[in-house]
Amino acid sequence: MADTPVAPVPATRRGTEADVYHGVEVPDPYRWLEDGNAVEVTEWVAAHNQRTREALVASPVWGRWHERLSALTALPTTLSLSVAGEHLFVIERPAGADQYVLVLRSAIDPSVPPRTLLDPAALADDHAVAIDWFHPSPDGTLVAIGLSEGGTENSVLHVLEVATGRVLPLRIPNTRAASVAWRPDGSGFWYAVYPSGDEYHRHIRYHSLTAPIDGAPAAVDPVVFDRLPTPESWPDVSISDDGRYVLVHVMAGWTRIDVHMLEVASGEWTVVVAGQQAQTSLRVVGDELVGVTTLDAPNGRVIRAALTDPTTWTTVVAERPDVVLGAHISCADELLVVASQVGIDVVERWPGGERLDLGVASVVALDAADGRAFLARGTFGAPIDVHRFTAADGVRSWGAVPDATLLPQLSVTQIQYPSLDGTLIPMFVAHRVDIVPSADTPLILTGYGGFAIAESPVWMPNLAAWCAVGGVYCIAGLRGGYEYGEAWHLAGRRANKQHVFDDFHAAADWLVAEGYTSRNLLALHGGSNGGLLMGAAVTQRPDLAPVVWCAVPLLDMIRYPQFLIARLWTDEYGDPDVVEEFGWLHAYSPYHHVTEGRAYPAVLFTTAEGDTRVDPCHARKMAAALTWASTGQDERPILLMQSGRAGHGVGKPASMRVMEGADVLAFFCRQLGFEPSL
Repeated sequence: MADTPVAPVPATRRGTEADVYHGVEVPDPYRWLEDGNAVEVTEWVAAHNQRTREALVASPVWGRWHERLSALTALPTTLSLSVAGEHLFVIERPAGADQYVLVLRSAIDPSVPPRTLLDPAALADDHAVAIDWFHPSPDGTLVAIGLSEGGTENSVLHVLEVATGRVLPLRIPNTRAASVAWRPDGSGFWYAVYPSGDEYHRHIRYHSLTAPIDGAPAAVDPVVFDRLPTPESWPDVSISDDGRYVLVHVMAGWTRIDVHMLEVASGEWTVVVAGQQAQTSLRVVGDELVGVTTLDAPNGRVIRAALTDPTTWTTVVAERPDVVLGAHISCADELLVVASQVGIDVVERWPGGERLDLGVASVVALDAADGRAFLARGTFGAPIDVHRFTAADGVRSWGAVPDATLLPQLSVTQIQYPSLDGTLIPMFVAHRVDIVPSADTPLILTGYGGFAIAESPVWMPNLAAWCAVGGVYCIAGLRGGYEYGEAWHLAGRRANKQHVFDDFHAAADWLVAEGYTSRNLLALHGGSNGGLLMGAAVTQRPDLAPVVWCAVPLLDMIRYPQFLIARLWTDEYGDPDVVEEFGWLHAYSPYHHVTEGRAYPAVLFTTAEGDTRVDPCHARKMAAALTWASTGQDERPILLMQSGRAGHGVGKPASMRVMEGADVLAFFCRQLGFEPSL
């Protein structure tokens, strides 16, 4: 960062703490940075924030990136939707809004003006209240909504009257990522909730809206389901259209979903499937259970079973080697199933299998009622938009079209490259249509590789802004994801996690070797599990690229289960208390592989004090370790920015997203020596 020197690094105490795991001593010199409430830590964070802010805003292109990203982020976009009768409920961010709002639209006539039901930004001066989730009643008269503040995702359940916009006095706390199953008449609902002060033991309760609201409902509402395979298991609840059957899907780790069915009238439970290493998602359609399972079909198959014999399944759409089956919804007499080919989605109509082609896109949300299906479609080239499908009209756009003059005309291709073991890995390559990538082209490479999540086309203002000025943006579909189904996921989890890192390293090397960019023009980024990927790239291959953005990362893989909700992830990564699994984790844990005297790339760590998924101590400890170890920090600084009143990303106001994006792109430009025409 030659044009403006970075201020000196704040003094950082290096301790002597260490633990012994299975006979192996594991040093932890920055354990004191785990306590985010300690005065010493808050002062240390404040000093780093000031240093980072001064360094980034001093960039001559920061303001221009901020202006461009402000315009792109101000475009209207959609997050999720749900249809109830003639009503379409949409979580969308209107043009220029700072938060996503809940909007009521017509499911019949797109020309009917939408009505905003709730704008959470109005509930806090800094716009840091967000809608985490919502579930309308079947007739669309009521909506259960989860609100949280400061990015915490610690939702409080509210109920809103659609006709009046009035929020009822009911408040149910501890409803993080809750599912809600309404009775058909709206008189009550089943819901997922946590015990007070407990990050685990999620269970299902029932709340009656006809009963007096007295005290804390979560303490008095009866428990309906709490039979969990492990404390970390994650039950969700749904209900049949006629209200006769309640389904509870229990995610037990990241490869298994059990299904239990309650006959409401009799109170009798039936175990539909349990104990199988398979993911199953079912709905009640008429007198049958219908859905998708990976049992005996790693890419998914559609099955059905009579409600009178729910454990006897018949395959109605067989598994295919080139398609991964996922989300599904019944629409009139058809079943609509999302079919993915290497992260690109289409919707199939069954019976028959006719495809609704959406282009190079992903299905972000899907719901249906009364013969009308709605989907939110994601692409790289434009904000997420809404489409409606009926058998009579096919697929048609349902809502406003964004201002195309602000959007770059993109070329998006999907290529394959060999990983270190020869496995072919898919990768999206996006750039402006008039750009021919070369060794002189600046390129951003990202990836995720975990938790059975495929990299799919979706709107990213940073991508659009980077491509608009002539850069290339690449997204690698690493093992651990879901590009090729469950087998692809298994190939990158637990003992196989190093495959993910190898795949990413190979992507960077291949892009340079094939002339898409050169080493000194390559930037890397990843967040959350992708932040772990960045930590591995920095420590295993510090020569891979000159600059890295590591966002809300997981980096101390020995102590990670001790923080927040992280025991949810031991099924994916391994548990350091188990001797074999400790070996996997210790072999790559980025924090424990920082070596004094190495020349590391410039790294920008971003995290947030309200993150209730990945503790910000990971970024603090890693930033301290790299600052201590790395040579050449005048040219390749280690920077940390810990935001306040923000979290893992959900609920972050648009203005904060724009500022972070400007920080990142300005940081990349300065480290790459790239001077874009903005």
